[in-house]
Amino acid sequence: MIQIENLRKSYNGTEVLNIDSLGIEAGEVVGIVGNNGAGKTTLFSLILDLIKADAGRVLLKGADVAQHEDWKQYTAAYLDEGFLIEFLRPDEYFHFIGSLYRLSPNEVDAFTSGFANVSNGEVLGSKKLLRELSKGNQKKAGLIGTLIGKPELLIWDEPFANLDPSTQLRIRELVLQEAKGSTFLISSHDLNHVYEVCQRIIILERGHIVKDVKKSEVSLEQLYTHFVAAVS
Repeated sequence: MIQIENLRKSYNGTEVLNIDSLGIEAGEVVGIVGNNGAGKTTLFSLILDLIKADAGRVLLKGADVAQHEDWKQYTAAYLDEGFLIEFLRPDEYFHFIGSLYRLSPNEVDAFTSGFANVSNGEVLGSKKLLRELSKGNQKKAGLIGTLIGKPELLIWDEPFANLDPSTQLRIRELVLQEAKGSTFLISSHDLNHVYEVCQRIIILERGHIVKDVKKSEVSLEQLYTHFVAAVS
């Protein structure tokens, strides 16, 4: 599904990403973990062709994302509130996304009603514009929106941040539910959540992959030990 080759990115002479090779198979649920500045968002931005690489390439289903656009038909992502259309209400936003998949408003409403527990009465049916919602509720709207159309590839950047503990647990269950049949990339600072929902965990440090393991091969305590050793 995803193949990364000799990918490099620097800003003002400072290297922020340097990955020689990385392959992710279709159907994998992969957690990208790292401290601030590790390169997680840069990696996602390069996969989504939002920024230009200094070198290397990202292939989705064998096609270079910088040269082709077919991948946009089966990919959905939420990195931050910039992915929202701020002057729309949540339901209007969902209807717009649904129209891209040729879904009627009624079909979209039927689909999004299944996420009422995530919305918790604060997003679905809200009369507020997206820009008027809290950061947490904007994130809920953005995450729900990515699921419309059931994309093959989902990319979520820090989905647990700015959310209360109850909603974090609901998002965790949502990943487990929606990951079936999809390829899922999730970045997070929260090792606990990543460990619970991901099959494979990649640790980035200063733009480099320093660990890439199957969850079955490593304990949560071993992952914590890695970060403790890094600051000791």
